[in-house]
Amino acid sequence: MKKIVFLALVSTFLMADMGGWSQETEEEKAQKVEQERLCKVYTGKVEDYKKTMRDDELAQATLNNYVRLQTKYCATSENNTTN
Repeated sequence: MKKIVFLALVSTFLMADMGGWSQETEEEKAQKVEQERLCKVYTGKVEDYKKTMRDDELAQATLNNYVRLQTKYCATSENNTTN
């Protein structure tokens, strides 16, 4: 009897949650939009900074940071669009 009640509860829980698996929430959509925006921002920063950067260690460190952030947000953005 306990097994039947347990199975009924588990199946009810799973059936109620099924609809959420295939649909994106508003929060996930907003997160994707923000990641795409940041990807564009840092791509632009890398391109602009390369044109005007100085030739010293601090300038190279700044460029490396921009590239790191561009890689982070663009890779995340691409992964989300392929899913």
